[in-house]
Amino acid sequence: MSELFSIRAASGGDLRAWVQLRRALWPDETDAVGNVAEALQRADASNFIAFADGVAVGFAEATLRQDHVNGTDSSPVGFLEGWYVSEAWRGRGIGRALLAAVRDWAGAQGCTELASDATLDNLAAQRAHAACGFEETERVVYFRMAL
Repeated sequence: MSELFSIRAASGGDLRAWVQLRRALWPDETDAVGNVAEALQRADASNFIAFADGVAVGFAEATLRQDHVNGTDSSPVGFLEGWYVSEAWRGRGIGRALLAAVRDWAGAQGCTELASDATLDNLAAQRAHAACGFEETERVVYFRMAL
């Protein structure tokens, strides 16, 4: 931890700040409040919030995935569902500290692997993952067909 910021498990009292951070990461999300409330209730999830100067500046959401996770060899796998630090606070170790909290949680759940994803066009997220020790395992293009 740093004197400039702290990381702790998210709680219901963080709902407003957490929703605001989620909307910054996923502006097209239609039910951020409901999704945060659901994340708080999940037994197979852990959520962390970063604070700096008394303000929420980042979050990480992680779940245990029992199904196949692309690029992994074990089950369950810790999966970093969401990871965000406000732009003004990037480059100060907050993202790494959030990731460390997720890694500790996933390891305590018996996971031997942590996985994540990023869209093909999100080069900043890809660089952040690589800088923190993730290795790219594959690239996927999803398709759909209206019926």
